Amino acid sequence: MFVLANFIQAAAVIINYILNIYFYIIIARALISWVNPDPYNQIVQFLYKITEPVLHHIRRRIPIAYGIDFSPIIVLFIIFFLQEFFVKSLMQLANNMH
Repeated sequence: MFVLANFIQAAAVIINYILNIYFYIIIARALISWVNPDPYNQIVQFLYKITEPVLHHIRRRIPIAYGIDFSPIIVLFIIFFLQEFFVKSLMQLANNMH
């Protein structure tokens, strides 16, 4: 049983790291949108490729209001929710299995 508990705990840690990395990628994308970035820059292309599917999905449901795109903020809230609820629930599950 302890092997399963360790696996769940390791999965929770990895999921938390992935969510943290994506959090900073979303922030970088939002900051870049404030300036006129070079669309041929590889970093800009990477940020757009990795964030646009998620942001586009949110934008379809919540349109841009008054010229402000709230989709990055909503994605950050979703990341916070996943870290506080899902990851912590996995950690508690793993701890209860020991």
